[in-house]
Amino acid sequence: MSLKKNILANYFAQAYIAVVGIVILPLYLKYMGAEAYGLVGFFTMLQAWFNLLDIGLTPTVARETARFHGGATSALNYRRLLRALQLIFIAVALIGGSAMFFCAELIAKRWLNVGTLPLTQVQVALELMAVGVALRWMSGLYRGCISGAERLVWLSGFNVFVTSLRFLGVLPVLIWVGHSPAVFFTYQLIVAIIEVTGLALKSRNLAPISKQNLGWMPAVLFAPIKSVLKFSLSIAFTSSVWVLVTQTDKLLLSKLLPLTDYGYFTLAVLAASGVMMISGPAGSALIPRLARLQAEGDEAALIHLYRKATKMVAAIAIPASLMLAMFAEQVLWIWTTDVQAAKHAAPTLRLYALGNGFLAMAAFPYYLQFAKGDMTMHLRGNAIFVAFLIPSLVWAVKAYGATGAGYVWVATNALYFFAWVPAIHYRFFKNLHRDWLLKDIGAISLASVVLVVLLEKFLTFSSERIYMLLEIIFISVTVVAANIAIASLTGLPSKK
Repeated sequence: MSLKKNILANYFAQAYIAVVGIVILPLYLKYMGAEAYGLVGFFTMLQAWFNLLDIGLTPTVARETARFHGGATSALNYRRLLRALQLIFIAVALIGGSAMFFCAELIAKRWLNVGTLPLTQVQVALELMAVGVALRWMSGLYRGCISGAERLVWLSGFNVFVTSLRFLGVLPVLIWVGHSPAVFFTYQLIVAIIEVTGLALKSRNLAPISKQNLGWMPAVLFAPIKSVLKFSLSIAFTSSVWVLVTQTDKLLLSKLLPLTDYGYFTLAVLAASGVMMISGPAGSALIPRLARLQAEGDEAALIHLYRKATKMVAAIAIPASLMLAMFAEQVLWIWTTDVQAAKHAAPTLRLYALGNGFLAMAAFPYYLQFAKGDMTMHLRGNAIFVAFLIPSLVWAVKAYGATGAGYVWVATNALYFFAWVPAIHYRFFKNLHRDWLLKDIGAISLASVVLVVLLEKFLTFSSERIYMLLEIIFISVTVVAANIAIASLTGLPSKK
C-alpha cells in the first residue's frame, strides 16, 4: 500500500476523468444543447445537496477503516460498525430518493426556467435523476471503506472504468438512440447501478473475517455508532457547511437564470473545478495515511508528510488557478470551440478559478484536523464562514447574477485562508504555520504569479486553435517546472 502509488493512481484516474470531460463536453453541447446541458448541471447540484443526509458517515467510515488497519480497533467492532452504517445508508437512500422523485413535477414547473424543452421530458429526467442520485450516494459508503483501506490503485482503476461508461458510453446512445434528457438520464441510471454494485462487492471482499456473532438486537445493531457519533456529527456539520458554501450559488442561479444561461454557468464552474481535481487525489491518499500516522503516534512523520504534500499540490494547483483566471476565454474556446459559450462563461470562470486556488490550499488544515479526530476549529471557522457567505451570496446573485457569485467566492475563500488557517495550525503545532505559508506555499505562489504575468505579456496568442493550445501548455509546463525547482530548494524538516 505505497502512498506514492496511491497518489499516482489517484492522479492518473483524475487526469483521465478530466481529459474525458474535456473531450466529451463539447459533444454534449452539440447533441443536447445548452438548455439540456443545464439539466446536467442541476443533476450535479442535486447530488451535492443530497450529501446533507450523510450526517458525516462517509468520511467516518473512511477514518475508522484506516484506524482498523492501524490497529486502533478490533475486527468485530469494525464489522459491526460497517453493518450499522449500511443499514442507515439504505434507509436514507430510500427516503431521500423517494422525496426527490415525487417532487419532480413541482421542480420542473415551479423552479426551473425551462425554455424550449417539453416539461414532460424535464419531469421524467428529474425522476430518473432522483433514483440515480440515491444510488450514487450509496456508493459513498463503499468508497469510504476502500479508500480507508488504502486500496486506491484498485479504486482509481474502477473510477476510470465507470467514467468511461458514464461519459464515453453515452455518446453512441445520444447519436443513435436519441439526445433527449430522458434518454441521457436513463443511461446514467444504468451506470449508477453498475457503479454501486462493483463498489459494494469490493468493499465486502476487504471486510475482515470474524467468526464471532455480530448480533441483530437493536441495541447491538447501532451500538457501534455511539463510539463515532461525536466525530461523525462534527463531520456532518462540516459537510453541511461545505454544501452550503459550494452549492448555494448554484441553487439560487438555477432559479434565477434561464436554463440555457445556467448551462453556461455550469460550464464555467466545471472548468474551474480543474483546480480541485488537482488537489483532490492527493487529499484522498493523504487522509488515511495521516490518520494512520496519528494512530501510530508518529507526529514527526505526520508533519513531514503534511508539508511535503502541500508543496506538491501547490506546485501544480496554483499555476492551474492562475492560468484559468488569466486565459479564461482562450481556454473555454479551445475546449468547446463555441465562441458564444466562451464569451458567456469566461468572467465567471476567472473568479471561480481564483477562489478554488485558495480553497485547494485551505483544504490541508482540514486533512490535519481529520487525522487528529478534532474538528472543533473547523466547526467554528465554517460557522463564521457560512454566516458571512450566505447573506453576501444571496445579495450578490440577485444583484449581479453569476459574476456576483464569483466575486463572493473569491473573497470568502481568501478571507478563510488568511484569517482562520493560521489559528488551526497554532492549535495543533504552534511552530508550523509560518514555514507552511512562506516556504511551502508563498515562494511557489510568488514565482507562479511573476512567470504567468511575464509570459502573458511577451507572448502573442495565435488565432489557430491548435497553436493556442500549445502556447497554453507551454506556459503551464514552464511555471510548474519552476515551481518544482523552488519546492526542492526550500526543504522540509526531518521525519525524526
